[in-house]
Amino acid sequence: MNAERNRKIIYWLLPLAGILFCLWYVKNATCDVVYSDYIRLVNSYLPDVWNPEKFFVPDVLTRIPVNYLCRIVNVEFFGFTITLERVLGVVSLGLAGWVFAAYCSGRKVGCLWFALLMAVMFSLNKWEMITNGSGWSHFFAFACFYYHELVLDRVWAGEEKKGDRVKLLVLPWLIILGTAGPYCAVYAATLLLSYGFCMVMDRLGKSEGRTYGSWDMRYLACMACTLVPLLLYMLSNSMAVEEHAGATGRSLGTILAENPTFPIRFLLKSFAGVLVGGEELQRFMESGLLSNRMCYVLGLFVVCGYLLALWLNFRFRLYERTIMPLMLLAGGGMNHVIIFISRYIFEKESYALSSRYALQFQVGILGIVLTFALVWKMKERTSRGYRWVMALFCLAILMGNGYTTYREIQKAPSREESFERKAHLALEVPGMSREELQDRGGELEREFEYYKGLDKIQNAFRILEENRLNVFRE
Repeated sequence: MNAERNRKIIYWLLPLAGILFCLWYVKNATCDVVYSDYIRLVNSYLPDVWNPEKFFVPDVLTRIPVNYLCRIVNVEFFGFTITLERVLGVVSLGLAGWVFAAYCSGRKVGCLWFALLMAVMFSLNKWEMITNGSGWSHFFAFACFYYHELVLDRVWAGEEKKGDRVKLLVLPWLIILGTAGPYCAVYAATLLLSYGFCMVMDRLGKSEGRTYGSWDMRYLACMACTLVPLLLYMLSNSMAVEEHAGATGRSLGTILAENPTFPIRFLLKSFAGVLVGGEELQRFMESGLLSNRMCYVLGLFVVCGYLLALWLNFRFRLYERTIMPLMLLAGGGMNHVIIFISRYIFEKESYALSSRYALQFQVGILGIVLTFALVWKMKERTSRGYRWVMALFCLAILMGNGYTTYREIQKAPSREESFERKAHLALEVPGMSREELQDRGGELEREFEYYKGLDKIQNAFRILEENRLNVFRE
């Protein structure tokens, strides 16, 4: 009894430790200043954050409605501090950790396996998302995705709690329309595939503790409650005006005709980037320590991990008791594909290594580790070969993510210095003449990471200065 209680305490303390670690990183790697996408947000929504005309627009769902509430609170009570949204992102990452704590507690996953899951969850390979507070809602969205998958897993396993069936119907509306943004495509596709899988397995008699030979029509209602909000989001997205600075404008067919291996190389690099941080891989390649070919091999190693986990789910019929690992594997794989579909227009393999995609790509790694953890418990049914291969893969993930996190801790002071330069420069921008703005245009674009108009940069900081927000607040 004491051992079980201690294990549950560890399940809940490790995500808290992850939150504290990431908050420490934010404190030591950033300072409070508007930059990058915040330039657009300030010009679009400030200072009148209560203006309904800025909310009730045709593409409102693509702008992630939960951000409007956060923006109002931030401006009215905190003077538009970026730190608040960074903290919200880290706390949301912790919420995702606690979802996995609930799952692992119910499945009696060992503490070491759970620690590995948390090492992946709180790895600093997501440094760009963590330091850029505007992405806090993406962390929150993924926590919601995991929670929905946890609820579905309980229902499938015959362990549903009161209200779980209702949650399956309501959650997609709240998540897709409220916080998911562009990530809703993979979330919805994962759910639709999962509901279909559950229906078929029930019909074929491949599930435990259920009435065989009949269709469970309740899954159709769940499908409808996923598909309808997805279609509403797609309708809203069709009215959005998107800018893709640096896009070549060529079609995928033209690109494939000239370079048919481009998709494979892009995808392999995206898989490699979840083993070792993309920035570190690029540094290795630029210094000659790692060739492109070896980077592809690393990506292939991760793909083999996916295939092994998929095989183990069916080989040992894990899906009869839990389908969350399969949902994570499906979601992770589709995230790699969707990033390629949205980024092939730039025709750069290096885009696959951006840390901003690590949050999406880690979904599959979590699914692999969960699968291995569940299979590891079946000692009497697993050979030594399986266990050696699983241990090797997990060791590689731990070492790669550990090295990436170590390097990010080392870089924290230089990242903080970069933000401090931004903060000092921001105080000068509102008073710059047009000539000075043009003369220092390259510096401004580089420092604030915004390349869509110097006038927009200056206008954003003038709005902040006039309303005493962010770096101008007293």
